[in-house]
Amino acid sequence: MHPETSSLQESSAPADGVMRLREIGFDLPAALLARFGLLLQRVEPGEPVPGSFWGDEEAGIIGNTVHARDDTPVHSLLHEACHLIVLPPERRPDVHTDATDSIEEEDATCYLQIVLADELPGVGRDRLMTDMDAWGYSFRLGSTRAWFEQDATEAKTFLQARGLI
Repeated sequence: MHPETSSLQESSAPADGVMRLREIGFDLPAALLARFGLLLQRVEPGEPVPGSFWGDEEAGIIGNTVHARDDTPVHSLLHEACHLIVLPPERRPDVHTDATDSIEEEDATCYLQIVLADELPGVGRDRLMTDMDAWGYSFRLGSTRAWFEQDATEAKTFLQARGLI
């Protein structure tokens, strides 16, 4: 694994205490995603989430749409949305389930999801980083906060160059 790359561990059971969409609703996340030309599609409870890479309650992406259920973790929704946001708009229609194999785009996705968490009342970057750690994101420096504050220069530069932060 590239030392700056984040990775997600597949989760067979929900992580206790991780914030879910049912806690913040769909309206504010949908408005946030719309600012970037994305749609948020609500999936009925118990139904499979279309375009979900990890399955279970994890968010999914197909084209310009992010799919999520009430039990989808907020960090998962933001992560998948940010995969689409960091892509050039002309690449988005081709996305189904897996947005990229690019380390640079993955790192930018993780950075941007933390920044955008501040746009959601009741979430914020502190909560999101705690949830990312609880869910099993892994970073070279050990914690999401350490990576974000001390080791994410390339991700930040990537996003700045594209006018995303």
